[in-house]
Parts: sequence; C-alpha cells; structure tokens
Amino acid sequence: MSNDKKRYYKWVAILLCLYSFIVFLSLEGEAAIQEDKNLETIAKTDQSGIEEKWGIIILSMRLTAKGNMLDFRYKVQDAEKASPLFDRKIKPYLIDQATGVKFSVTESPKVGALRQTRPPTSGKNYFIIFNNPGKAIKAGNKVDIVIGDFKSENLTVQ
Repeated sequence: MSNDKKRYYKWVAILLCLYSFIVFLSLEGEAAIQEDKNLETIAKTDQSGIEEKWGIIILSMRLTAKGNMLDFRYKVQDAEKASPLFDRKIKPYLIDQATGVKFSVTESPKVGALRQTRPPTSGKNYFIIFNNPGKAIKAGNKVDIVIGDFKSENLTVQ
C-alpha cells in the first residue's frame, strides 16, 4: 500500500473519531434537557415488564447526527438484572417495523462499537448508537431493539 493511501486512511480514521466525539458531546447536553419529555413519551409505549425483568427504564429512541444515526437511551435500575445487556459477545440490532430491515450498532475503527459494555451501575443512563444508512428511519417510525434475549418493541423514533 502506498504512503499516500496510508495517509488517507489515517486521516479518515481521525475524522471519524472526531465526528463521533462531537456527536457524543452534543448528545449529552441534549439528553439532559430532553430526558423528562422522553420519559413521558416512552411511558406511553407498551414497556410492561421490561423494568421488572431486565432492570432498565427506556428513556428515548431518537434520530441523531442529522438523521444518520439512532440514539437508544436507557436507565439501569437494577444492575444485576441489566448485566446481560452489556455482554460484549452479544451484538444488539434495531429492526424497522415498516420494512423489517435490521440496523447494526455504529462502529468506529479506533473507538469500536458505540455502546457501553462495562458492568452497569444502578441509577446511571446508558446509550447504544445504531446506524441509519440513507436516513431510512424517520421520526415517527416504530422500531424494535434486540439485545440477545432482550427485546423492546414499538419504540417511536423522535
């Protein structure tokens, strides 16, 4: 491989990392403002049994990065029950109910999968960022999240 190509790929990787970092910074500030509104919206969705079985409360499912990604947020209430959701071997995916298409977790060459896999802590919020190629999923679409045996259905994208 020529030095020009190596330099090109190095810059692409650096730009992807910077882009991911900027996205995370914008998500954190926005999440604090929107959390109360999102809890009310998600509460209207049928999430019965998720907190009891999995120890989490779903906070939001929304578009981010100008619609190129989907941001799934949840709060861990019971770290022991939620621990299977953090297994690195399990590959989460999102299903668009309208088309049945599966979307994977966004991965960066330097950062890896944009999700947390360290053991969870009760009372903390966590995220998973999914790809949305071609902005296929729009606000108002219904999606399902699958993480191993965990499945949350009928989440409305904000």
